[in-house]
Amino acid sequence: MLDRLPVEIVERIVAKIPDTDLIAASKVDSVWWREVRQEAYKRWKNYATTIGHVQALGKPFEKGNIDWISFEDVNDFYKRWIDRLTEDQLYIMEKMLRNGMVVDPPGKGNHRACIK
Repeated sequence: MLDRLPVEIVERIVAKIPDTDLIAASKVDSVWWREVRQEAYKRWKNYATTIGHVQALGKPFEKGNIDWISFEDVNDFYKRWIDRLTEDQLYIMEKMLRNGMVVDPPGKGNHRACIK
């Protein structure tokens, strides 16, 4: 019993782990697996929400011209930002699926469709 960390400390540690190392931490034990799974879902949803917000921010610039910078520059930056967020989200989705962290059937179908 004394060799285990309290769940609250595991939660804090898991929240600080970068996306690229997150799933590896799930291999420690069942408590870590559960916490990593929750954190991965949280990050995946955060990426989805952020992508939606970024897309909404880009709407006013779709047709107009910006005085201080060209539309092409803004549009290129916007596309790179969306692409990066999407890559990060897909990375999390793929790792969750491959490590058995997606347990609901609709979720598995959505994850598989997205990472193909």
